[in-house]
Amino acid sequence: MQLSIIVIGDELLLGQVTDTNSGEIARHIAPYGWEVNDVQSVGDEAHEIRRAIDRAFELSDVVITTGGLGPTKDDITKTVLRDYFGGELIEDPEVLANVKNVVSSKGFKLNDLTAAQAIVPSSCRVIQNRVGTAPIMWFERDGKVLVAMPGVPFETREMFQSEVFPQLREKFHTDVDIEHAVLMVTDYTESGLAEYIAEWEEAIPPHLHLAYLPKPGLIRLRIDGSHPDKDFITSEVRRAATELNLMLGDAVIATEDLTPAQILLKECGRRGLTLASAESCTGGNIAHELTLIPGSSEVFVGSVVSYSNDVKTGVLGVNPETLAANGAVSLPVVREMAEGVLRVTGARVAVATSGIAGPGGGTEEKPVGTVCIAAAMRTEEGMILCEAETYRFAGTRSRVIESATTRALIKAIKLLRNV
Repeated sequence: MQLSIIVIGDELLLGQVTDTNSGEIARHIAPYGWEVNDVQSVGDEAHEIRRAIDRAFELSDVVITTGGLGPTKDDITKTVLRDYFGGELIEDPEVLANVKNVVSSKGFKLNDLTAAQAIVPSSCRVIQNRVGTAPIMWFERDGKVLVAMPGVPFETREMFQSEVFPQLREKFHTDVDIEHAVLMVTDYTESGLAEYIAEWEEAIPPHLHLAYLPKPGLIRLRIDGSHPDKDFITSEVRRAATELNLMLGDAVIATEDLTPAQILLKECGRRGLTLASAESCTGGNIAHELTLIPGSSEVFVGSVVSYSNDVKTGVLGVNPETLAANGAVSLPVVREMAEGVLRVTGARVAVATSGIAGPGGGTEEKPVGTVCIAAAMRTEEGMILCEAETYRFAGTRSRVIESATTRALIKAIKLLRNV
């Protein structure tokens, strides 16, 4: 099943806001055999919105719009949809009650503009927005559906996953069963991985499909299968995943759709180990990725963001002579950082980073993108095992930080699994 998305708002075309809703929707529907076949971005202009709807309905039976449902005068989507599908604008008492509840739960006072969110086209069926004031509107015509959703990413994500998509799946039910498996793969570039498994990929049957979903330092391999026989396709997907897992060996760090941070927390938790980070160039981003995960406090004890050399020596206990002899971006320094944060926090596992994220600061010997990473573990006998390596990451400052964060987490995962 395919759907089209229309993203509405002048702020998108001006570059003031980035569309993340389309990606969220696409990622959520893919495991169910649905896919996004078209995305349009339009401003708050009635003619452009109507033209986008016409085009979307030519391509798909399901259209999702996001944005343009706010309480201000520039948000005209509701009026355009009333004109497109007919009916009149009426105040819905259930929507008004929901708006009042949402506003009061946030500690705000209801004003006239926000109360006007309860005015909706009579031609729609309302899905109450539990996390925002803009009602979700479901329109139908000639067997096709348009669902108008708010542009706020949190609201779109929560309501699409919990309410809108389940209702779409129920309406557009198919007897084909969809199964999938995921392998999280590291140590390969996308092209290198494709080349390595090319022969295997060429031989997969037509009811299976392999997708490469790369991020810096990591590739998510997703195997999708579709077939009317659930038992058959489940078996086929599992067989394919097992074959790939055996082929790729230690490069597979998980057979679930997990982030490196989730994998590391799970690995530490399984072993009863605590975790800490000592970060220079990543500036606390490793700690950020870990603490985004619910329950991380059971494993992660803390971080030292040792951006300056004084903090490296004064807090982590890095030897000044080590710094003087090797520089902050060096393997000896990150080893001492990792060992130091084990000592300071009492954690059993640690990662440390020190590098040059750019755009300045590079040298011929250590160009921008050079990052030294260490992973350390204190054994029950008190021995410290430490592995460190120097990496070269390409891209912008934020890209280097993201790549270094991912690699540090993976390095710790591999250290634990090799003990």
